[in-house]
Amino acid sequence: MQRRRWLQLGLASAALLAVAGSSAWLTPAGLDGHRLTAAGRTVLQAITRAMLDGRLPAAPGALDAELQAQVARVEALVAGMPQATRSELSRLLGVLASLPGRSLLAGLSVEWSAASVRQVQQALESMRHSRLSLRQQAYHALRELSQLGHYTAPSHWAAIGYPGPTDL
Repeated sequence: MQRRRWLQLGLASAALLAVAGSSAWLTPAGLDGHRLTAAGRTVLQAITRAMLDGRLPAAPGALDAELQAQVARVEALVAGMPQATRSELSRLLGVLASLPGRSLLAGLSVEWSAASVRQVQQALESMRHSRLSLRQQAYHALRELSQLGHYTAPSHWAAIGYPGPTDL
């Protein structure tokens, strides 16, 4: 390889690292301490609607109330997580809230709040069946978070046949 080619490669690599570093700096946080940020809440609500389609109320008012309750349950779960796990979750939700992250990680070109349930389901399925383990891991983390948040509510236990804890 010629010296000029090495210099070009070095400059291109430096530019790529600068762009990646600045985009990471500009990515919103998904969590603020134990609470979801507005960006994290938007991502979680869209994913909840897609993952729990058919199990959520159909009426708009009841759906909004259930999504708010889901946010509260997830925040309670997050509060019990170790700091390292909260940091990773915050980064994941933040990346998904950004346009580049949403496009590259989830393959979703529209905002989470504007995406239909079907569009979000297709994005999640593409993550689930991706050849990249990072996309698969992100999918599984989002699925587990939405499922745990939903089924920690005693009112949802009957749907899975769980009678609740027994008295000792």
